[in-house]
Amino acid sequence: MPKRPVRGASAPGAPADGASRGSLAELGGLRDALREQARAKAEAEARARAEQARLERERNLFREAVGDAAPLRPTGRVDPAPLPVPPVAKQFERDESRALAESISDEIDVERLLDTDENLSFRRPGVGPDVPRRLRRGDWVIQKQFDLHGLRVDEAREALVAFLAECLKRETRCIRVIHGKGLGSVNREPVLKGKVLKWLTQRDEVLAFCQAGPNDGGSGALVVLLRPPPSPAVRRRRR
Repeated sequence: MPKRPVRGASAPGAPADGASRGSLAELGGLRDALREQARAKAEAEARARAEQARLERERNLFREAVGDAAPLRPTGRVDPAPLPVPPVAKQFERDESRALAESISDEIDVERLLDTDENLSFRRPGVGPDVPRRLRRGDWVIQKQFDLHGLRVDEAREALVAFLAECLKRETRCIRVIHGKGLGSVNREPVLKGKVLKWLTQRDEVLAFCQAGPNDGGSGALVVLLRPPPSPAVRRRRR
């Protein structure tokens, strides 16, 4: 006589209830993941369509703006390419400036080179005696100035030489050099004033200088006239 199956028991070969629930959970998770992927893809496609529409609107605006424009007729002229800017050897300039500064002596007897009237002045041989007077009168406009306050002697010498070189390069003619009155120095005597006088008299680019007027610094500054730039013919010969 055949046996009846026990109530509640699984048929042979059928999955247990726990395994069935696990399979359903996995299917549910897979379904959710597929939905999330579909949603992300739809959003990306929507953003791409919006971006494409924006670009198309901008292209249409450009077409409307230049719709009546016509291309320029060829002129037959050749547009020259800009000349390349030569590199500037900054380190070489600094080394050269330092070497020039070190070649300036502090021991030169400058008194015999100065016109020590009521207003100190200097003019290089060949420069007319009226030039210092014209400098003092303001016939040349002061284009640049250099303040040596706060610099040590070696720093001031090197900085002044570099400043003069830059003025020559820029074709600057008239400058003011501020050396100070020495009010903050020991014994209230100017340290740099005598040094600057010696340095300037040794520079070939300095044609003349005089003590600045009361409105330009007085005894604490000098107005300096530099030599003019060479003529175009001289420049061509130098090349």
